[in-house]
Amino acid sequence: MAEHWRDVAERVRNWGKWGPNDQLGTLNYITPEKVVQASRLVRTGRTIPLSIPIDAYGPQGAHGFRRNPIHIMSVDGGDENVARHLEGWGGSTEAQIREFWKGPMRFNDDYIIMPLQGSTQWDALSHVYYDGKLYNGYPASAVNSFGATKDSIDQVAERGLITTRGVLLDVAHHRGVKYLPPNTIISPEDLDKVAQAEGVTVEAGDLVIVRTGWRVNFLETRNGEEWAIHSPGLSWRCAEWLHQKQAAAVASDNIAVEVFASELPDAGLVFHLLTIRDMGMMLGEIWDLEELSRDCAKDGAYAFLIAAQPLRFSGAVGSPVNPVAIK
Repeated sequence: MAEHWRDVAERVRNWGKWGPNDQLGTLNYITPEKVVQASRLVRTGRTIPLSIPIDAYGPQGAHGFRRNPIHIMSVDGGDENVARHLEGWGGSTEAQIREFWKGPMRFNDDYIIMPLQGSTQWDALSHVYYDGKLYNGYPASAVNSFGATKDSIDQVAERGLITTRGVLLDVAHHRGVKYLPPNTIISPEDLDKVAQAEGVTVEAGDLVIVRTGWRVNFLETRNGEEWAIHSPGLSWRCAEWLHQKQAAAVASDNIAVEVFASELPDAGLVFHLLTIRDMGMMLGEIWDLEELSRDCAKDGAYAFLIAAQPLRFSGAVGSPVNPVAIK
């Protein structure tokens, strides 16, 4: 069985397609002409954000190698009269506050502490590898303690590339359910059926967005661990479907885009391997697609302009994102 997915890997591998130094992968399908085409989909100017809140109540929990974001105030309203207590005390920071506080202006400041893949996010092409190789044949050692020197998220962010035609394939709505049952596997044939029912075609350079409704499941249960391990999602066979469509990227409202209970236990999350490592396709995870689902069902328009730029974290293997659909 393991050899079978490796046969698919050979067929979908895009190494060298855009040159030996490429670090963008299938985002190369988003051409200037594609952006212009996508912009023509805007009719009303309605904007729909697709991110979950960045706070302590997300699905990542409080433990493990990924945890929910921690928000800390460094200066707040309780410090309004703090200057009188700092006279003759502290160092340069306290002296600076005393100077600021001589006039009427006050300010608030804060920090966020979080894994870069702890909320609505993109997987960069440096996130996943096997057999010692990243996308386009770069050695896995190119990601080291200093960061990802190849295939990093800033390679994408500095070019502002992810503005294109988005297509919502609303599997949950198509099946008439709030959310798919746990561990549901979505096949390429399922995607074709949904697209046909919606009257939409996936084209080269599109961002394919698959709704399972799993965001609703989390809001009902608030059990992040169960939500993750029983997440429905794409079959690993959908990688070749996306390859044939020449999609630019794929995103979903679940933990990993693909079904989390691996179809091939000896190989793990095979869809990740085929898309990120072999195809050079970024994955968007934990997106909130509920408002978009309602809007598309209402107006029947399942294609739209989408902007989903990652943050420019140097050498990072992922990034939070606040995607926006524009209709």
